Amino acid sequence: MTAIKHALQRDIFTPNDERLLSIVNVCKAGKKKKNCFLCATVTTERPVQVKVVKVKKSDKGDFYKRQMAWELRDLTEVDAKDATKENPEFDLHFEKVYRWVASSTAEKNSFISCIWKLNQRYLRKKVEFVNVSPQLLEELPKAEESVPSGESQSVAGGDEDALDDYQELNAREEQDIEGMMEVCEYAISNAEAFAEKLSRELQVLDGANIQSIMASEKQVNILMQLLDQALSEVDNIEGKLLSYEEMLQSVKEQMDQISQSNRLIQISNTNNGKLLDEIQFLVNYMDLSKGHIKALQEGDLSSPKGIEACINASEALSQCMNVALKPGHDKLMAVKQQQHLFSELRDAFARRLTNHLNNVFVHQGHDQSSTLSQHTAELTLPKHSPLHRDLLRYAKLMEWLKNTQREKYEGLSRTYVDYMTRLYEREIKDFFEVAKIKMAGTSKDGKGKFATLPRKESALKQETESLHGSSGKLTGSTSSLNKLAVSSSNSRRSQSSSLLDMGNMSASDLDVADRTRFDKIFEQVLSELEPLCLAEQDFISKFFKLQQNPTLAQAENVDDADGTMHSRPTSEHRYSISDKDMVRMMMNKIFQSIETELNSLIALGDKIDSFNSLYMLVKMSHHVWTAENVDPASYLSTTLGNVLVTVKRNFDKCISGQIRQMEEVKISKKSKVGILPFVTGFEEFAKLAEAIFRNAERRGDLDKAYIKLIRAVFHNVEKVANESQKTPRDVVMMENFHHIFSTLSSLKISCLEAERKEAKQKYTEHLQSYVINSLGQPLEKLNHFFEGVEARVAQGVREEEVSYQLAFNKQELRKVIKEYPGKEVKKGLDNLYRKVDKHLCEEESLLQVVWHSMQDEFIRQYKHFEGLINRCYPGSGITMEFTIQDMLEYFSSIAQSH
Repeated sequence: MTAIKHALQRDIFTPNDERLLSIVNVCKAGKKKKNCFLCATVTTERPVQVKVVKVKKSDKGDFYKRQMAWELRDLTEVDAKDATKENPEFDLHFEKVYRWVASSTAEKNSFISCIWKLNQRYLRKKVEFVNVSPQLLEELPKAEESVPSGESQSVAGGDEDALDDYQELNAREEQDIEGMMEVCEYAISNAEAFAEKLSRELQVLDGANIQSIMASEKQVNILMQLLDQALSEVDNIEGKLLSYEEMLQSVKEQMDQISQSNRLIQISNTNNGKLLDEIQFLVNYMDLSKGHIKALQEGDLSSPKGIEACINASEALSQCMNVALKPGHDKLMAVKQQQHLFSELRDAFARRLTNHLNNVFVHQGHDQSSTLSQHTAELTLPKHSPLHRDLLRYAKLMEWLKNTQREKYEGLSRTYVDYMTRLYEREIKDFFEVAKIKMAGTSKDGKGKFATLPRKESALKQETESLHGSSGKLTGSTSSLNKLAVSSSNSRRSQSSSLLDMGNMSASDLDVADRTRFDKIFEQVLSELEPLCLAEQDFISKFFKLQQNPTLAQAENVDDADGTMHSRPTSEHRYSISDKDMVRMMMNKIFQSIETELNSLIALGDKIDSFNSLYMLVKMSHHVWTAENVDPASYLSTTLGNVLVTVKRNFDKCISGQIRQMEEVKISKKSKVGILPFVTGFEEFAKLAEAIFRNAERRGDLDKAYIKLIRAVFHNVEKVANESQKTPRDVVMMENFHHIFSTLSSLKISCLEAERKEAKQKYTEHLQSYVINSLGQPLEKLNHFFEGVEARVAQGVREEEVSYQLAFNKQELRKVIKEYPGKEVKKGLDNLYRKVDKHLCEEESLLQVVWHSMQDEFIRQYKHFEGLINRCYPGSGITMEFTIQDMLEYFSSIAQSH
């Protein structure tokens, strides 16, 4: 408990200027045991405040916290429960009664005793103590009781200390006090006389002390003599010290002179060292070796060793020119001369390097032009890796030129762009001319058969070869190719891949080979362009040093022996903003003809066959996706993205054209409709599209086109069915929606699942409608009779009373039944079969399906008629002239006979 008391005093009461006088560990009576502490405290400042404080441990149990406090003056009663027996329970009556159970009776008694003492000392209003043992209520000393209540309240720390540090007298002290009080028997009865006697004895003792001090005067005189002798000795010592000080003063002056001389020598040495460092610095960093000077002036820029020497010399020159001079260095004549020499070397080498690179551009251009003809005839683009490999040897020199002579660097970049623009424009134009000729190499006649173009193959080959001159340029004009494309498109106009034309052709008649050939040519064109553009962009970034982060250059792969560059930009943040813009401008200038030529090629492919837009959309989307993965900001990605917009527009135009042709379809009034051309055309389109778009990135575009086409097919089937005169509407709807349902079921196109179910529903509905309407003709009078019976029942006539209706009596029923003997029924069914056979087409093979459905419907009607006879004409004995078995034989024999 002592440790707890100490901890509470330190952590809770000392910060609040309070002193803890007593503590008891308690819990509330009648509740779960949640221990806390009741503390009796007083403040250390005046006026003194006495409180009872409740302290509780925190939930985590690592510190105590002050929970509640009551002023002692608010306490009205303390109830100890039992004054004779040990009982840990007690009550404190404030505004409300608080019932507590102490951890032990001793702690409770100690706490109540402390409360009683504090009440006696500090409060005018006395607290009532109930059921408290008299031993606990100790009387305060008389002296304290005599003090007025106002004074006792103003007592500060002294009384509190006395209360807190009260100790009992030991045996000796009790014995002395008893002896003194025995001498003065009246001490208890007359305290004033006792106090006066003690005062007189104290005066006697004070007088004795003074006499003792006066008796020691002789010793004091002796002490004073000794002090005087000590002072004289001190004077002698001070004299000697003064003489010593005068002697040391001359030594000090000599040492000061020596120190000043040493300091001057040290300053001189320091200055000489600094001067030597400066000279050494200028010699080391502003001196260019003769070998470097010779390399800059006469170095061979055409040999690898000469280029390496020039690179080392240019780097050394840059270090000399960029050295950080200290203040004042630029005023030295030698420094000025060196800087002037460096400037002359820089300017002269920059001019020599610029002239040499211009010559390299021209020389490489001539060598590249000599190989153009062999590439264009094979639909391949020349590889510029040798040119790039040769020029990349000068990359570090270009970087030096960029940092030192920006104008010459920019002039070289413009020269390179101008040269490469002409070279690439010529190569790309030749390349696309050959691609267009190869695309227009075959055509079809109006019947969908494969046929060559009007000119013979040998003549076409001869013309293609004649388009190339010795210089590698195409000498033939574009008019011949335009005439060729127009001739091809005219020959195909009658079969421009529309859904209607496809419906009139078998799968073997489709121009699969032509489209496959176009797909390969278009893929080859894109495959040739992609590495060309990426290689050129990579070369530009390396040669002209346009990387944003120099560490990227260290991580790039070295070119292979054949000059193939493997490193490509990996993100759009590879270049800084200015370098990125410069790369884009250079690529746009060099390859300015690519986008135009691609759009022209796409237009030609679309004219040749509108379904080519499907191939182009898939291929172009794949290449755009690949280019964006390599570098989203590259010229290739941007250009292919722009062209993809055109391809997508052509694809949408193709779909719109197919829908427009569906709406314009005309059906002959003299022949039966059958399966509509655009229905079979959609099947062929879907099969072709599924083959093309398998695993394609732009599958979503095809799904949207499917939705548009199938809705148009549905709409136009209903339109044709409504306009049909020879073929019943239900037959047109039934056959075509059955064909659509079969097509969608076989292709399993997920986005058309709802349309597949709708087609099945329409097919079923119109099949049932056609069967019911057709069956009404063989038994027409019988059907009318029973329809009248059902009408009477519906009007409220009871079924057993229908026979009393004049028009529907038993005689009338027998007359109607006699008109339909078995032979007549079979004859009517035979006529019905022939009629159905005329309505249905052979392609869909629905005759047996319809005939079986009619059989089921006929049996259902027969059973319905029998039920009406049994309910409306009970006991009449009237039955049909034929049975269900007879009907089954009729249907079977008719089907077999045809």
